[in-house]
Amino acid sequence: MDGLRLANKEVIVFDFDGTVVDSMNTFADLAARVMPKYYPVDGATARSLYLDTSGLPFFQQLELLFPNHQANATASEEFERLKLDIYFDRPLFKDAVETMERLRERGIKSVVSSNNFQNLVENFVTRSGINFDLVLGYRPNFEKGQDHFTYVEQKMGIKREAMAFVGDSLKDGERALNYGVEFIGKEGIFSREQFTSRFPGTTTISSLSELMDIIP
Repeated sequence: MDGLRLANKEVIVFDFDGTVVDSMNTFADLAARVMPKYYPVDGATARSLYLDTSGLPFFQQLELLFPNHQANATASEEFERLKLDIYFDRPLFKDAVETMERLRERGIKSVVSSNNFQNLVENFVTRSGINFDLVLGYRPNFEKGQDHFTYVEQKMGIKREAMAFVGDSLKDGERALNYGVEFIGKEGIFSREQFTSRFPGTTTISSLSELMDIIP
């Protein structure tokens, strides 16, 4: 952990998969099974490409990696269908529930901002018993980044400067910083060095509970 103190933050916005839920390696393994069926990549390359572009919905990842490829819709449908068989078995990170409770005790609201589909994220939160003040997932024309940040501002009556965004991917950092929200990188699929190389001066944490050490 390094960097700033989270002074004057009223809301902490969390990416979900890989940040609150230990699911990203499972998703990467699934991508390594699906992508070689449709594209000229082997499993190891597919896994790496998936992680490098994580933070986007899978269909957007495919479009970024293989623009206008005729297989994109079919590959995305297969990935999302198979994901349903494994998703709800993935565990929360061990300190997730306690961290949300401690934030609430300090009067700080917690929000999920995910590019997983809205119904999946809502179902996962309900099944797991973790409490958030607001759960936002992907739906058409409403996704992680500007759409979610604007909704949080309007719903909670706060300024963007009163938010911080915690995420485990470089795309999360881009979405936060491009839209004026302070970013905290959670180590996992990307290291502290990768976060700070891309976003100099960025605060990083290795576990959610470390947030409590940087909140005054």
